[in-house]
Amino acid sequence: MDFSQIGSVQELFKAGGVVLILLLCLSIYSISLMIERFLKYRKTINKSRKLMAFIRKTIATDGLGPKIFDACRVKGYSTTPASRLTLNLLKSEKTNLAELNDVANTIIDWEAAQLSRKLSALATLASTTPFIGLFGTVLGVMRAFSDLSLASGAGASVVAKGISEALINTAAGLFVAVPALIAYNYFLSKVNFFTKDMEYLAQELISIKTSEPIQTAKSTKKRAYEVVK
Repeated sequence: MDFSQIGSVQELFKAGGVVLILLLCLSIYSISLMIERFLKYRKTINKSRKLMAFIRKTIATDGLGPKIFDACRVKGYSTTPASRLTLNLLKSEKTNLAELNDVANTIIDWEAAQLSRKLSALATLASTTPFIGLFGTVLGVMRAFSDLSLASGAGASVVAKGISEALINTAAGLFVAVPALIAYNYFLSKVNFFTKDMEYLAQELISIKTSEPIQTAKSTKKRAYEVVK
């Protein structure tokens, strides 16, 4: 089959063979990971940063008062990394600076690990799919030479099918790998920047906690909810 004759999806997959089908499945999996991580980060990181902004604003006016505790318990914000970091630091009985830093680093590392949990799959796809495409390329070239040996003296049309398979699988491998690599670097940078935000917030909370008593009296959750929302 001549490469120029590949005009339909069926012919395309016939030329690409099993390797192309595998790469298509990996491409679908890669896209689903990108969508899932994008939605996850948009929800988690945006809410965390909104809560961080409220905490910093409250610290500037009221210090480590009950508003902060209430805001961290508001539905929709209580499960964010910023909420878990804040509550664990403020509730910790440790008062030593080094011990509080250890608590903060442990929480931040765990939260960063949770956010990065599926990024390794994208990195794996980005690094392995070109080799899968290369494997299909080798198979196509092997087929081309096999066809050529069986029909000695024939023209270039004999090897066209094998060469087309080789070219299609090479292109498909890159088609999967490049977006996966771009998405991996993009998501990793978001996690890294967010981790830095968490570290800055932790240092602010630790600095204030070690210099002033914390008010833990109950306050109106409604007021905190209105400010966070």
